[in-house]
Amino acid sequence: MFKSNSYFNGNVVSIAFNGVDGEATVGVMSPGEYEFGTSKQEHMKIISGSMQVKLPGEDTFKRYDKDDIFIVNANLKFNLIVEVETAYLCLYK
Repeated sequence: MFKSNSYFNGNVVSIAFNGVDGEATVGVMSPGEYEFGTSKQEHMKIISGSMQVKLPGEDTFKRYDKDDIFIVNANLKFNLIVEVETAYLCLYK
């Protein structure tokens, strides 16, 4: 069964599902700045749009565009700057 989640006053919406590669979410983000925490390792793939990401331990943001993937280990926080509506797929490991 799907589970829908909404964050940041509805500016980030995701749907959780069990895919062939395991637990995952697919979602969309409106333009804005966000901080997320992880409970599992997350493999984030940009489906549409782009975002700037500041990974744990980094001092600067790096841009990720369509088809780019970044990984955030469990129990860490990371920051995003989203300038255009962006869709993503997140796989939990």
